[in-house]
Amino acid sequence: MAKSQKKIDVYLEIGQKRTFAGAIDWPGWCRSGRDEESALQALFDYGARYARVLRAARLGFKAPTDTSSAFVVIERLEGNTTTDFGAPGVAPSNDATEVSSNELIRFQKILKACWRTFEADMRKATGNTLRSGPRGGGRQPSGIIQHVLDSNGGYLNALGWKFQRNDRADSDQQLEQNQQATLNALTSSARGEIPAKGPRGGVRWSPRYFVRRLAWHILDHAWEIEDRVLQK
Repeated sequence: MAKSQKKIDVYLEIGQKRTFAGAIDWPGWCRSGRDEESALQALFDYGARYARVLRAARLGFKAPTDTSSAFVVIERLEGNTTTDFGAPGVAPSNDATEVSSNELIRFQKILKACWRTFEADMRKATGNTLRSGPRGGGRQPSGIIQHVLDSNGGYLNALGWKFQRNDRADSDQQLEQNQQATLNALTSSARGEIPAKGPRGGVRWSPRYFVRRLAWHILDHAWEIEDRVLQK
């Protein structure tokens, strides 16, 4: 489907209880709501925060200023149990296309920008107790770091990259090792060096979807930290 010239192209992942809206060309800028309207509003509301994430990367992102002309929905996807659980779980069709060398560099810059934001927020949260949710839930900083590391390991596995985590290293070292493995894996996948199917026939994530899912997860927890401790 041809892309629009002015509005930002987005896709909707529609579950029974939750809908995600994601920007096709801007991995990590993806938010959810109860329905299409609320998901698109949430995406718009987080535009300025996403712009702050990418400011130093100088990728030309500008947050929209008018909800009525911000987006055009180019694809609607049927969600699944992952969608309703609270995470995007279906890849838009655009994620099946090859990644050029210039796009690979761009994706690397986006991931690095997401990590910088996450790490900066974690440093500011150090020594603080994050506010609990209305039902008393929510991880504390050390738990969030471990959760992100665990999830990133799963994402690497879904891409087809073998990564041995060093549990003896401290959290900063583990984050650095994980990030380097992620960049190496993304490069190999984008260059076609990782088969699209595993040895047992399972379909692996595409490099585009890998970046999309990873960037969303990192920023989702960075913004969680900001909301729970930094914006009092």
